Order: sequence, then structure tokens, then C-alpha cells
Amino acid sequence: MQKILIVTGLSGAGMTTSLKILEDMGYETIDGVPLSLLPQLVGRAEPMAIGVDIRTRGFGVAPLLEELDQIKEDQKLDLSLVFLDCEDEIIERRYVETRHRHPLADERPVADGIRHERQILAPLQNRADLVINTTDMAIKDCKRILQGHFALSDKKPLSIFVTSFSFKKGIPREADLVFDVRFLRNPYYDPSLRSLTGKDEAVGAYIREDEGFDDFFNNLKTLIAPLLPRYSAEGKSYLTIAIGCTGGQHRSVYLARLLNDWLSDNGENTQLQHRELTNSSH
Repeated sequence: MQKILIVTGLSGAGMTTSLKILEDMGYETIDGVPLSLLPQLVGRAEPMAIGVDIRTRGFGVAPLLEELDQIKEDQKLDLSLVFLDCEDEIIERRYVETRHRHPLADERPVADGIRHERQILAPLQNRADLVINTTDMAIKDCKRILQGHFALSDKKPLSIFVTSFSFKKGIPREADLVFDVRFLRNPYYDPSLRSLTGKDEAVGAYIREDEGFDDFFNNLKTLIAPLLPRYSAEGKSYLTIAIGCTGGQHRSVYLARLLNDWLSDNGENTQLQHRELTNSSH
């Protein structure tokens, strides 16, 4: 079955970068192909990633959705629609910095073109199989998400990404499951621990002394364990679990480490990241 990815989204949200990542993953990539030629590109043996956006010749949301519906009817094709989103102010900043003209702005401000494009593309975003918000996303994180969903391997075990984070800086946009550990005793208020992180054993020992710690972590494992085979059975290949505390330095880091180790010890394919510790892992 040929795998086909249609990559679309807001201008300036990262389609060129995403297509390059997919090319490195083994996809044949084509950008800006006229919609009239789309039927001629499907049905080949190799996996394909096709970039389509507002600048594509003959672009129209309704015709594109009709074309995608026809392609999906072919049982020999595995089609997914990927939509790249980004906050308006970030896209506007990118256009200002590069001095490029937004395709829908004409002589109006860039912000007007972005708003117009978002309205036009809303039906595509609603139909997307995967929406990636690139607002604060590094290239390596975009690569991790695309590989998690669309890696070209025959066997695709569930890949689990565990990340710690600070609620002050926002919940990770890609998170599927979010757990708040701010109720645990906070090492920040111990002067001898404040400068340390959840990677340090002294911090872990302090958190484990919380009388509710053992019950919480045991219940967390009891909650997550039966979900994993259900996600796999539904065809989900990628799962992000986010653990948050106030500053993203102590409690969330320690709990993310424990959870990642438990998952790994049980044979799961895991990755660990601590977002607020300069994107470090382990």
C-alpha cells in the first residue's frame, strides 16, 4: 500500500522544512504541484509527501478536499493530511524579518493576509489527520513528531515521548496526556535544593518524602498501563506524555524520569526530554 502525505497549512508555518524532513525519512517530496496533476502522482510504489498550499496553482479548498476523498476511496493508497499551524504574530514576524510578501496580503498589512488565509484554510485544518503547531517548535521537535507518526518501517510500535515542563511557560502543544504534579512538596523552598534539579538524587529523595508520593505514582502507572495497548490497537504510533510543575526544574523533571524509566523497563519505546532544562534529556 502506497503511503501518501498531503502537507499543507499556513504560509510561513514550516511546510518547506517539514518536506525536507520527510525527504530525509525516505519520502519522495514534491512542492507546489498544480492540483490538476495530483491524480497523476498517486499510485506509484514509493511513499510520497506532496506540499500543497495557497500558492499552489489552481488551489481551492473544496476541490482539494474532493480530490482527497477520491484518493481515499482507493484501497491501495494510505493517505494522510498534515496541517501546519502557527500563531499569527510569529508568522507575521517571519514575514517582516525576511521581507517577503504574504501571498494574500497584496498591499495590505501582513496580518490581514494571515487572517484571510486562516479563514480560507479552516476546513482543511478541521479535516487534517495531524495538526502540528510550529509556534515554539525547534526543527528537531518537528522531526521527532513526523518520525513518530510517519516513519517508514513495516512494524510501528507505539513510540512514547515523555517531557517535563513548567506551567508558567505553557503546556506542550503536542501533549496527548498532561499530568500536574504541583501538589507534591516543592524542593524550591529548601535553600540547599533550590539550585539543583530533578536529576539530582537529593531532590528525588526530598520529593519521595511527600506522604502522597507513592500512592500518586502507583496510581499514575495503573492509569497509563492499560491505555498503551488500546492506543496501539487504534493505530496510534506516537504518544506524548507531559509532566508539569511550577518551574519545570524539580518535581516534573523527577517524575518524568521515573515514568520514562518505568515505561522503558516494561519494554516500551521511549524518549525523554526536560523542556525547561535547555531541552536536555535523561
